[in-house]
Amino acid sequence: MRSATLSGTARTAVLSLGLLVGGSASLKAQGPPADIRERFRKQAEAALAEPFKGVTADGKIVPGLYRVQATGVSTEPVVLAAEKFLAGLTEGQRDKVLFPVEDAEWRMWDNRHISDRQGIAFEQMTEEQRALAFELFGAGLSAKGLAETQDIMKLNETLAELTAKPEEYGQWLYWVSIMGTPSATEPWGWQLDGHHCIINYFVLGDQVVMSPVFMGSEPIRAEAGKFQGTVVLQDEQDMGLSFMQSLTEKQQAQARIATEKGPTNNLGEAYHDNLVLDYAGLRGSDLTQPQREGLLEVVREYVGRMREGHAEVRMEEVRKHLDDTWFAWIGEAEIGGVFYYRIHSPVILIEFDHQRPIALGKDQVPTPNHIHTVVRTPNGNDYGKDLLRQHYAKEHGSKP
Repeated sequence: MRSATLSGTARTAVLSLGLLVGGSASLKAQGPPADIRERFRKQAEAALAEPFKGVTADGKIVPGLYRVQATGVSTEPVVLAAEKFLAGLTEGQRDKVLFPVEDAEWRMWDNRHISDRQGIAFEQMTEEQRALAFELFGAGLSAKGLAETQDIMKLNETLAELTAKPEEYGQWLYWVSIMGTPSATEPWGWQLDGHHCIINYFVLGDQVVMSPVFMGSEPIRAEAGKFQGTVVLQDEQDMGLSFMQSLTEKQQAQARIATEKGPTNNLGEAYHDNLVLDYAGLRGSDLTQPQREGLLEVVREYVGRMREGHAEVRMEEVRKHLDDTWFAWIGEAEIGGVFYYRIHSPVILIEFDHQRPIALGKDQVPTPNHIHTVVRTPNGNDYGKDLLRQHYAKEHGSKP
């Protein structure tokens, strides 16, 4: 395991040279132009130079939202699956996959396909090792969460078929990292990083923080090819639209923060860990009780990617702040329309966005065939960082 977090200088050098451990040789050799890759590296470099604060409404952290506590939901299956996955790797592979729990690797994820990666790629694994990786994911995710993850990876293969660019897209161009040592008591976690699918999964005792999570796809459906019939993110799309349509005309006007849908509206994607985003739209306290329950069901569609027990813990956290949860909308509000919506409270930020074509065209008009979704834990607890800070303060008298 690497013995220390990357320093700012070392991290800058690594990013600038494009020599991140575990990257795909074919991706680097034949991928997009060097100038584009260099622009992406510089963006990452600038973001990582900022100390982590987290998503805030005004640049200031709201204190006391999270605390280290027992949940009563066991994380033993996740620990055992992680140990089994590590045992199935070679010594060289373990050296690539292991990082300190406080490492900058957490923040180096990127939903775009161009970026260099750390960890170990699925394309570098045997079939048995891939099965162990999916067992690890399955131990922490719900059946829906695991299926959605695998389907996004499959649709990345569909994208490779459609573009004839297997050096840029593909089912196995996804990387796994383990932060810390899997433990029943000490902090650790895992990360999946790749095009359109990122999961950050932090564990402390029986607590779990699963964010940031990015899930998206272009296309959203395989019309032909190896994975014909695979489709993703339709529930997130349809439930958001259904909720918007359930609002009164006056409420819809309050929720609508802009009429014109832009090519892209998501704000909380890669390298926006310190996003400052004020609340906007329709406030939860202005909803009827049935509407409040409807909003929670939309939230549950995203939170429900976690195992049921930890998902319920997370939902209870969300419910406590329901009055201060805001729903915002941009774009059309009918079936087949293109739109953006977000759900934003002190403890959760969800974004859904119909994006313009990237790999399948250069039109600036957003389309239902390209979707991005993001889930974050505002006020300093993405990657479980606030829990980690509290753990270090209590157990070691210091912060990471």
